[in-house]
Amino acid sequence: MRNALSVDVEDWFQVGAFEKVIDRADWDSIAPRVERNTDAVLALFAESGVKATFFTLGWVAHRFPALIRRIAEQGHEVASHGWDHARVFTMDAAAFREDLARTRATLEDAGGVAVTGYRAPSFSIDKRTPWAHPILAEAGYTYSSSVAPLHHDHYGWPEAPRFAFRPVEGADLIEVPVTVAEIAGRRVATGGGFFRLIPAVLTNYSIRQAEGAGQPAIFYFHPWEIDPGQPRVANAPLRSKLRHYSRLGAMAGKLRTLIKRHDWGRMDAVVAEIKADLASELHCSPAKAGAQSGDVATGPRPSPGNSPTIAADRLAS
Repeated sequence: MRNALSVDVEDWFQVGAFEKVIDRADWDSIAPRVERNTDAVLALFAESGVKATFFTLGWVAHRFPALIRRIAEQGHEVASHGWDHARVFTMDAAAFREDLARTRATLEDAGGVAVTGYRAPSFSIDKRTPWAHPILAEAGYTYSSSVAPLHHDHYGWPEAPRFAFRPVEGADLIEVPVTVAEIAGRRVATGGGFFRLIPAVLTNYSIRQAEGAGQPAIFYFHPWEIDPGQPRVANAPLRSKLRHYSRLGAMAGKLRTLIKRHDWGRMDAVVAEIKADLASELHCSPAKAGAQSGDVATGPRPSPGNSPTIAADRLAS
């Protein structure tokens, strides 16, 4: 089964872990490392022969348009990560629409390709943002990968389905949550910084779990995670420093091994396969469709009062 390989393109100082100690107003005065780090990721992918999706900040695309063009020219998907890493639940609906439009226009101008995918900064679409998925659907996005279906101190929507679902009834939009492992009834994150910190066997286990359920795994990381020489933020909280800086030197090697172990592709290609499966289900008998959709759910769904409608034609939770 083909799984989705994705990169959240932001610089080392734009991460949620430092948002309380590095002011956005200071970003332009900090020496950027995102272009060199993303080029290193592109080289790693070329070496491994894989294609991926680069969820990129509009802030980055505005300053490094040639980087976005290189991503597209090398056969990778360019997708939106919002303008400046502001979490969706810090905006209202109007501000979210503006953020989406500004970012998409900048990415498309830089890359010369259509942008149809979106990932919220810090997986910040959750029960606090019932308007977010409908706005994405109205804007014509094909998919979102903005939900982390677990509990975390910075983000998470633990009631959300584990695997792809339709968040807006009657719309074409698919939400494809990032993959988590389920261990003893608990959901455990396995991508990003967690991939650096935990044994690789746990990430492989989460991928096998997804594939065993007939679902693609969705893996992500950041360009700054392969940059052990990045500056240290002395006044950051200890927990933030441990999360951000631990095992940076091991990341590139772990990535190469992970990529070799599984079949990978772009998010848009994986979403197309999911939609093909959905179309197949909709054309099968009602009894079979029921057995393949909600009847095989293995976890709780978001309550109707806190989220957009989850259509019955998706097969996982």
